[in-house]
Amino acid sequence: MDEGGSRVRRRVSLPKRKRPSLGCIFVTPTAAELERGDEEKKEEEMVAENRRRKTASVIPVEVQPRLLSDSPDCLVLGGGDTNLDLLRRMPTDRGIGDQHNDSEEDMFGDYDSFTENSFIAQADDLEQKYMQLPEHRKHATDFATENLCSESIKNKLSVTPIGNLTELQTDKHPENQSGYEDVTVEPGADLLYDVPSSQAMYFENLQNSSNDLGDQFMKERDWKSSSHNTVNEELPHNCIEQPQQNDESSSKVRTSSDMNRRTSIKDHLKSAMTGNAKAQTPVFSRSKQLKETLLSEEINVAKKTIESSSNDLGPFYSLPSKVRDLYVQLKGIEKLYEWQHTCLTLKSVQERKNLIYSLPTSGGKTLVAEILMLQELLCSRKDVLMILPYVAIVQEKLHMIGEGSRGAILEMTLAKILYTSKTTQIIGMSATLNNVEDLQKFLQAEYYTSQFRPVELKEYLKINDTIYEIDSKAENGMTFSRFLNYKYSDTLKKMDPDHLVALVTEVIPNYSCLVFCPSKKNCENVAEMICKFLSKEYLKHKEKEKCEVIKNLKNIGNGNLCPVLKRTIPFGVAYHHSGLTSDERKLLEEAYSTGVLCLFTCTSTLAAGVNLPARRVILRAPYVAMEFLKRNQYKQMIGRAGRAGIDTIGESILILQEKDKQQVLELITRPLENCYSHLVQEFTKGIQTLFLSLIGLKIAANLDDIYHFMNGTFFGVQQKILLKEKSLWEITVESLRYLTEKGLLQKDTIYKSEEEVQHNFHITKLGRASFKGTIDLAYCDILYRDLKKGLEGLVLENLLHLIYLTTPYDLVSQCNPDWMIYFRQFSQLSPTEQNVAVILGVSESFIGKKASGQAIRKKVDKDVVNRLYLSFVLYSLLKETNIWTVSEKFNMPRGYVQNLLSGAASFSSCVLHFCEELEEFWVYRALLVELTKKLTYCVKAELIPLMEVTGVLEGRAKQLYSAGYKSLMHLANANPEVLIRTIDHLSRRQAKQIVSSAKMLLNEKAEALQEEVEELLRLPSDFPGAVASSTDKA
Repeated sequence: MDEGGSRVRRRVSLPKRKRPSLGCIFVTPTAAELERGDEEKKEEEMVAENRRRKTASVIPVEVQPRLLSDSPDCLVLGGGDTNLDLLRRMPTDRGIGDQHNDSEEDMFGDYDSFTENSFIAQADDLEQKYMQLPEHRKHATDFATENLCSESIKNKLSVTPIGNLTELQTDKHPENQSGYEDVTVEPGADLLYDVPSSQAMYFENLQNSSNDLGDQFMKERDWKSSSHNTVNEELPHNCIEQPQQNDESSSKVRTSSDMNRRTSIKDHLKSAMTGNAKAQTPVFSRSKQLKETLLSEEINVAKKTIESSSNDLGPFYSLPSKVRDLYVQLKGIEKLYEWQHTCLTLKSVQERKNLIYSLPTSGGKTLVAEILMLQELLCSRKDVLMILPYVAIVQEKLHMIGEGSRGAILEMTLAKILYTSKTTQIIGMSATLNNVEDLQKFLQAEYYTSQFRPVELKEYLKINDTIYEIDSKAENGMTFSRFLNYKYSDTLKKMDPDHLVALVTEVIPNYSCLVFCPSKKNCENVAEMICKFLSKEYLKHKEKEKCEVIKNLKNIGNGNLCPVLKRTIPFGVAYHHSGLTSDERKLLEEAYSTGVLCLFTCTSTLAAGVNLPARRVILRAPYVAMEFLKRNQYKQMIGRAGRAGIDTIGESILILQEKDKQQVLELITRPLENCYSHLVQEFTKGIQTLFLSLIGLKIAANLDDIYHFMNGTFFGVQQKILLKEKSLWEITVESLRYLTEKGLLQKDTIYKSEEEVQHNFHITKLGRASFKGTIDLAYCDILYRDLKKGLEGLVLENLLHLIYLTTPYDLVSQCNPDWMIYFRQFSQLSPTEQNVAVILGVSESFIGKKASGQAIRKKVDKDVVNRLYLSFVLYSLLKETNIWTVSEKFNMPRGYVQNLLSGAASFSSCVLHFCEELEEFWVYRALLVELTKKLTYCVKAELIPLMEVTGVLEGRAKQLYSAGYKSLMHLANANPEVLIRTIDHLSRRQAKQIVSSAKMLLNEKAEALQEEVEELLRLPSDFPGAVASSTDKA
């Protein structure tokens, strides 16, 4: 407490007696409260620590939560932060029973740190005047003052009677030898629920005072007795006086009191505050609590704003200022770009209309999507559907709608949403759009576009050792810029004919650079070649951090490290393509983002899916694999040049040969490619799957409804362009006929009249199984046949047969077995494992002849042979649980092995759902549940339960298992602090996440079992007599 007698305004809320429903009242703190800085926080913590040292042994008390009153009153207390966050134990009242603690420090003493206008000072003056009145002098030794105090509190501060607001629920137990009384209280959930029990009980006593002196005495004695019990909780045992035993002794105490020993109101309040300060309770930051209160209030305001038609958007685009603060803190975004503000305040956005917005790469599109998503989640409290790689209410990189099966799936999803829901808002964003009118019509959306780019992009072409700048105003589309000034030796010219070393050394290591290569192998070769000609000075740049990256790569690879990365990372160089595991990619991307790595050699996939900008982007050749570059691909790649907030300029350099010059000039000047529907082109994954799901979901059931739906698709919008030979009606009829012939749909003909006939469709068991299992319709009949054949002789002595049945069909066509490895693995199989191959029709002699290059006369199904080879890879993976070992054994990229594993886990789950719909495959159900888990986690069986917990990977699971945490129940009941001490390299945040995730999973399983119990105990709807009894009641 400072000498100036500083006062802190406190807001106190008193709880109601009853809680009819859950609710929350938000209170905005005063400006004075919000201005409290870090220095005051530290001062509070020091005071709290001193209080804890002086506190006697305390019995914990819990308080039953209550709903705040509709208009909570405010009690302004001065003299320091004694009004802490939770309800406290009952403090010592020195005036009753004369129970002084000699060692107790009066934190006020003779000096009051209250100003003359404070409540306590006014109460004391009022009491003195009251006692001087002639009619009240004779009662100087009694407690009549309390009644007056009660009235003055009500008149001056409008305190709601405590009896109507609070209730302490006390469990009555036999009093033990030390005189303790057990009080059961539950902590309140409300933010402002911070009334100390000392004050609550005190004001309750004042309010319940009677004008009758006899009643006053009896009530005071009762209050005194309960107060004394609570005193026993506060004071050390040797300072506790036993309760009064009879009325006679109480009378003596009462008659011996006089004016000098009378407890004044001021002393009552000071004593209550002293006891409150002495209570040993958790210390919470008041500033943090105030911020949380403000956040809750802003969310409430934002929600009301969204629901109303008001143009007042609230503190941050209808979101709490906490969101803005997090963007500043975590992403360094202090202010939105002008286009972002314009887009977020568009009338169409405010009215929740569908919207498409298009900007160049790196323009900040994702931030707008994030804010719109947060508005839905926090303000409207509505669900958000995320379609990766970007997120919004429902949004995508819309140019992907014209890319093969991914585009077909995206189109089907959006079409269903548009057809079934008129309230779902769709937000689409893209950097590359040309025929936007078609997309607008399909999505029924407004369109917003801007050419804004935070960093200027300059595009260059390199032919031989000459660099040209792309200039649309120039006659041939480019103007001379400069010659490369770099001394090349004869050796370097042979190794680096494209002058990559010269181009990258102009920017690295102080700036970052991306080199796009046509193939994965070329990425690795270019990375190694560049490092061979870099000077030793590059090794010194962030040397320690690069050593840490290598160490981390070894850890995630269980001691294995790619030899290419081992040689290139010390120079700050790495390759990036799908051959890396997901963990490796993540680690390398983080190192690049932080500047530890300054050069990536990568494939075009990085341009589409990863936001890793660079000062300079170099395109090694105008090709992706063997295909010439498209305008959309080119724009995506060069769009990575220029980092907002870091670079002032971005550069792209396309390296080309003289023979490709004309094609490149056309490439840089032509408009972006149009986006077309692939719904019919991707036949089994497109229109057939769509019709099956429409009928399965009962969105449409007859020919007319399905045709009407098709007219609303992106394909329907573009049907005049895409359909030349057949009409949309003909394609719809043919597709339905195909599904019927395949046994997936059944056709019902309904004759409405002699002339009018309606064709309805319903899904068959096989169709429902394919639909529920999301099986590609090109393979559903093959899968059914394989599972049916498996029932004749399923080998259960090992997992190989089951693994074969769950190996994805779509990966088989991409498989090119190494026949020597195939033969070596085949010859190492046990007799029961070889029996699986015999059942499938693949013999060892066939594999041996393929390995030795001999001619084979016997016809063998190539797909079965290739699928079995992939099954060998998966089988080895489950036995060894090490991707590195398996990738070396089969000479496959570890990234491919990991993709195969994740694809098999996904397909295993699909096959499981397929079998659940077909009674004949009941035997597979339990087997596939366990196999799916094994494929998903790819660890030893005992670690699988631990791997289900969020934040637990294989290494952590091994640590936990070794420490004795072997099940979900162990983790759910673990103490985070014990976990931190037991498990190496485990942070407090991670420990808490693991425990809370385990608890959530355990609760979900318990709820599922509870639902099962309720279902078992529920009276069946078809119970005999149930209909009759309900009719009788009616």
